[in-house]
Amino acid sequence: MPESAQQPCQLAGAGILVTRAAHQADNLCRLIEQSGGRALRFPALEIVGPADPLRTREQLAQIARYDLAVFVSPNAVVHGMRLLPQGLPQTLRVAAVGRASAEALRVAGRAADIVPQGRYDSEALLAVHELGAMQGRRVIVFRGDGGRPLLGDVLRQRGAEVHYVEVYRRLCPRVDAAPLRRQWSELVDLVCVTSNSILDNLFAILGPQGQPLLRATPLLVVSERQRQRARELGCRQVIVAQRADDRAIVAAACAWRAVQLG
Repeated sequence: MPESAQQPCQLAGAGILVTRAAHQADNLCRLIEQSGGRALRFPALEIVGPADPLRTREQLAQIARYDLAVFVSPNAVVHGMRLLPQGLPQTLRVAAVGRASAEALRVAGRAADIVPQGRYDSEALLAVHELGAMQGRRVIVFRGDGGRPLLGDVLRQRGAEVHYVEVYRRLCPRVDAAPLRRQWSELVDLVCVTSNSILDNLFAILGPQGQPLLRATPLLVVSERQRQRARELGCRQVIVAQRADDRAIVAAACAWRAVQLG
C-alpha cells in the first residue's frame, strides 16, 4: 500500500520544523507534506566520520573475535559499514536498536538477526530474550561519539565482554538562525526533534533571541528521555510520539493538530 494511503491524518497546513540531519530528513518531510503539512527543513545536527579513522579501522580489524554486533542507529550502520570493506563476518550475530537501523543494515546487504518490537531504543533491545543470558559472549557496539552507556553497562552486568567503536561524530552545524527567528511566528507551528543532541544544538543555534520562541512552541519528541530534557530546558508543551519512526512521528503531529483545531 502506498505511504500516502496509510496516512489518513491531516495536518491542515501546519508548519513543522524538521531538525534532523539533512541526509536523514527526506522521508519524514515527504510524509508531512502528504498529510497536508508544511515541512520546514532546519538541520540542527551534522554527522561526520570518526576523528581518527585509522584507529577505528584498527579496532574493527578484530571484528571476527566478537559474537554479537549491535548497531544503535542508521548512522552507525552507514559509517560502520564504510569502515568495514570486507563487511561483517557471516558467523557474527547482528542486532539493531530499531527498525530504521535494521533497514539500513538490509540496504547494506546484511539483515539484522535481532530487532526489538514496539519501542525502538536501548531499553527495548535489552528486553529481547536473546540478550538475557550473555555470560562469556563478546559484544561490539557501533555508535557515535559520546553515546549512552546503558547498553554496555547492562550487557556487562549480564556477563558479556563489551567494547564500543565510535564510527561517527555529531556536530552542531554553523548556520545563521536570524531569518528563521524573524519568520518564526508566521512559519513554525510545531517543532520536531528526534534526539537530545539535536535539541541541545537547536537551543544553541537559536541563541538567546530565539530560545523563548522555541520554549513557547509545541515540541514533538520520540522518547521520555527527550521529554525530560525538554522540560529541563523550559519547553512548555511536549508531545511524545509512540515510537521513534517517521509514521509514528507524523501520527503524533496529526493528533496534536486535531486537538488544536478542535
